[in-house]
Amino acid sequence: MVAAIPRVVIAAPGSGHGKTSVATGLLAAFRARGLTVSPHKVGPDYIDPSYHALAAGRPGRNLDPWLVGEDRIASLFLHGALTPTPADLAIVEGVMGLFDGAAERRLRSEYSVGRGDFASTAHVARLLRAPVIMVVDASGVGRSLAAIVHGCATFDPAVHLAGVIANRVGSDRHAQIVADAVAETGVPLLGVIRRREELWTPSRHLGLIPAAERSGEAARTVAALGAVIAESVDLERIEQVARSAPPVVTYEPSGQVEVTTRRTSDHSAVRIAVAAGEAFTFGYAEQVELLEDAGAEVVHVDPLRDEALPEGTAGLVIGGGFPEVHAAELSSNVALREDVARLARTAPIAAECAGLLYLARSLDGHPMCGVLDADAQMSERLTLGYREAVAATDSVLAEAGTRVRGHEFHRTRTSPATGPQPAWHWQSADQRVVDGFVVGNVHASYLHLHWAGVPGVAQRFVAACRSAQAVNA
Repeated sequence: MVAAIPRVVIAAPGSGHGKTSVATGLLAAFRARGLTVSPHKVGPDYIDPSYHALAAGRPGRNLDPWLVGEDRIASLFLHGALTPTPADLAIVEGVMGLFDGAAERRLRSEYSVGRGDFASTAHVARLLRAPVIMVVDASGVGRSLAAIVHGCATFDPAVHLAGVIANRVGSDRHAQIVADAVAETGVPLLGVIRRREELWTPSRHLGLIPAAERSGEAARTVAALGAVIAESVDLERIEQVARSAPPVVTYEPSGQVEVTTRRTSDHSAVRIAVAAGEAFTFGYAEQVELLEDAGAEVVHVDPLRDEALPEGTAGLVIGGGFPEVHAAELSSNVALREDVARLARTAPIAAECAGLLYLARSLDGHPMCGVLDADAQMSERLTLGYREAVAATDSVLAEAGTRVRGHEFHRTRTSPATGPQPAWHWQSADQRVVDGFVVGNVHASYLHLHWAGVPGVAQRFVAACRSAQAVNA
């Protein structure tokens, strides 16, 4: 498939330079001009795309070669840029520094070491043949900015650095020093953003607070970012840069996961509930689409507010989020907890991270659903990393022995750490790690998967839901 989608990658020399603020502001500013904008994020992060989605008015989507394979990046990009309608412009926010791949990140495993810039912003830019605009925090530098820009522009000839946006610039004199420095590199200066503390976005133990939890406040922040970007950067030139990108070319290698919006099953739809609301905000947009493509009717349930699962629910998917922040409220919704426990006795449930905590007996002392013989609590340790895992047990998601790639991202632990039938195992440093629980039709673990990178997982889960529904009819 070949498609001409104007696109640009927003990168930085490292973390903390303002990529998310600039990318979100660009989405909001171009949308305010009447353009249909498509938001994308390099890497596995769930939170930045929540702000992108708010700014763009359509789902934020992730592009992670580690999770889905580099052969699928262009296809997934095009799917996002064309769904639900073709975009006029796509903004791709990078991850960490421009050339920081899986080996350099804290998101790492022993499998990632020595793989250069694999899964980096530069890697994705090359796969998409997209020009790069670099955001640089200029608050502590002057002419040295030229060395930073020059180094990034020349380090990899296959990466086209098409412009620079200087962020957190102080006085008018500082702005002139920055402009003169960038001019020496030959890379165009496309914007100068002054320091604005009022645009600070609050964070907590796992990073920024998801947009869904800030509601009106997040919407105001996004609108303010759009206004600042509109007055601080040259939107016309950035659009020209995006339109300079050549057509995206995709192909369908063996095992390619096609994400479509048409149902391919000949069976009647089976109703599958997906947890939503402020406590369960982590999920990749393609998961719901793949479920629908496999023959599911997807409905949403908010465990904080809904007192019952939707009528006719034949399966449940509970993704990630921050249930530890809402433990008391989740616990107080006794009716839904009991409904989920009843469903678990007869129907498939797939739970990741936050979903695992919700299915436990308790979370920080608050009663949860009691589906799993385990208790969960916050811990001091941050567990963060890519994992190359193997299914340890046959389940509604995978046959034993199936190899997958996923990631962990949590500050909680369960006791016991796993059940008699674990969900996954992997090798970490010098030890074998066993994770999760498989109990009947329930699959629960800390491992986050991107279902577009696991061929057949949606079809397998939907088939299990349909079979269980037939048995229980």
